[in-house]
Amino acid sequence: MKIDYIRPVFDKTTPRFYIETYGCQMNVNDSEVVASIMQKAGYSITKELNDSDIILINTCSIRENAEQRVWGRLDVFRQEKKKRPEVRVALIGCMAERLKDKLLENQVVDIVVGPDAYRDLPKLLAETESGQKGINVLLSREETYSDISPVRLDKNGVTAFVSIMRGCNNVCAFCVVPFTRGTERSRSPQTIVGEVEELRDKGYKEVTLLGQNVDSYLWKPENLNFAQLLEQVALAVPQMRVRFSTSHPKDMSDEVLVTMARHANICNYIHLPVQSGSTEVLKRMNRKYTREEYLERIKKIREIIPDCGISTDIIAGFCGETIEDHKATLSLMATAAYDFAYMFNYSERPNTKAARHFADDVPEHEKTERLNEIIALQNRLSLESHRNELGKTVEVLAEAYSKRSDKDLCGRTAQNKMVIFPRKNYRIGDTVLVKIVSCTSATLKGEALD
Repeated sequence: MKIDYIRPVFDKTTPRFYIETYGCQMNVNDSEVVASIMQKAGYSITKELNDSDIILINTCSIRENAEQRVWGRLDVFRQEKKKRPEVRVALIGCMAERLKDKLLENQVVDIVVGPDAYRDLPKLLAETESGQKGINVLLSREETYSDISPVRLDKNGVTAFVSIMRGCNNVCAFCVVPFTRGTERSRSPQTIVGEVEELRDKGYKEVTLLGQNVDSYLWKPENLNFAQLLEQVALAVPQMRVRFSTSHPKDMSDEVLVTMARHANICNYIHLPVQSGSTEVLKRMNRKYTREEYLERIKKIREIIPDCGISTDIIAGFCGETIEDHKATLSLMATAAYDFAYMFNYSERPNTKAARHFADDVPEHEKTERLNEIIALQNRLSLESHRNELGKTVEVLAEAYSKRSDKDLCGRTAQNKMVIFPRKNYRIGDTVLVKIVSCTSATLKGEALD
């Protein structure tokens, strides 16, 4: 996923930087941290590539396709540097951490900076003025950027992300995150709540608390866990919607679910990646839960929060996956009745446990066939989930104009379902009661109740 930003700065007396972001919500938040660091160092941001002095590309390594897209963009930047040789290109983020040597060999790239070294960007940029290349990909056990107020680069000024922790300790067999983002460390609750309150004061209506595994958040000086942090945030900004992502099935506690049920402003939505419905595959993935334990978590969510929206991640064709394993995934999906899912073919990532210990032995055409079956089933489940909303009145936070027409607004329910409705006199940022009148597997459509 590529995210372009639209906040222009027209001051021509300062050097300008242009930034592109690929990958997850954590990368979006990281780009906002980088923008803050750059602005404090005297740079201004531009939305125009050909108006920039510095090109920053924030990268993702979670799948091979994400990296290939970045290599393609470097070809575009090469042409830009031919026209304007003084332009410098900085490649930052997870790909920088994983492929530092290869990237430094690329003539287009001037600077390579890992996720824990963004504070060094201004210094490294200064060093490149003499023609040398800059690099810092050292991982940190302490860096959380908790003292930096991110420059919000979103288009709507309605929703925002707040990172509560960095890194991951789970070492899932397919995942590069522990190697590109380092070990887990949590931010202090005071800085998190302070950042959320700052968003409220600026008029934001919704905040999403981010972490690779939010359920393992722990602020050791106060022995404060995620459920307690979540409650602190909910109480601090009762007029704001509060979301969080991502949860891990082995760590999500009943305490978190009870906290969600207790506070009306915590959205009834959980993203709970399963990856596979087969216990044997989950074991090879090092997910540390069984099929039965995962389904027990789903059951508990339904018991404590009956109207909770649930989504997931699914990988098709992981190492050693049999047809029976695949069928187990399909049956788990039907039992969990997900509202939507992010679904992908397995893509071997270098240096992961899977790459080192398992053969990528499911043929590509079989991966694709299995993925297509998974997608088809999820489309049916999503359509059924949306049909259950027909005739209901739901509360929607208007986030943007509809992609098809600026006469319509779109926004999400507390369960994270996208709703499109006629704009009338409503504005982006309004909370609107909408009666659902039709649906597809992707969206709900409705009429605002005046």
